[in-house]
Amino acid sequence: MTVRGQNMRFAMLVAAALALSACDNGLNSFNSEAGLDDGAGGFGNATMNNTLVMSGQRDFAISLTKRFAADVPNTVNFAFNSAALDGQAQANLRRQADWIRQFPEVRFRVYGHTDLVGTNAYNKALGLKRAQAVVAYLSTQGISRTRLEAVVSYGETQPLVYTDAPNQANRRTVTEVSGFVKRHPTVLNGKYAEVIFRQYVDSAQPTQMTQKPVMAAGTGG
Repeated sequence: MTVRGQNMRFAMLVAAALALSACDNGLNSFNSEAGLDDGAGGFGNATMNNTLVMSGQRDFAISLTKRFAADVPNTVNFAFNSAALDGQAQANLRRQADWIRQFPEVRFRVYGHTDLVGTNAYNKALGLKRAQAVVAYLSTQGISRTRLEAVVSYGETQPLVYTDAPNQANRRTVTEVSGFVKRHPTVLNGKYAEVIFRQYVDSAQPTQMTQKPVMAAGTGG
């Protein structure tokens, strides 16, 4: 066989392989559920996930936490070595409380963080004080402490900005959805859609309450 013939044969083989590949991708697309992301599995996975979400067993906290963060500031920041809530922090927390009141079936958790200045042990305690300050303020806004789960402190272990210098972005608390209130009648009736699609925020009536700042002692970030 001449060189030209060999080249033509090679080109034909490549074209055939590409055609088979395209055909295979088409079949895979046909055999997949509509809207199913690549790598998510085959038939039944989307239905299974929807069932778990609708029953509150999967993704509920994640999806509602994302909605919470999109609608209101889920983070408040602190001065160096302080757990005091300044005016901006209190304003953010009042907006959080307005949103939280719209979902009596939902529980929340507050996470405390610090920057990298100071020892890990001290910063863990400082992060906890910050989270406690947030929970205390939310409780003055009509949010029951039974809906605010035990606060958690990550201290300096999860900085947003990796710097040894004082950094306000790292000195923060984050409020997130943690799940359903146990034995709430709406949850027991399975009215998940009512929880998700209920009109909220715009219809909220902010309360005009204040609280004295909570201060932390010692040195840390």
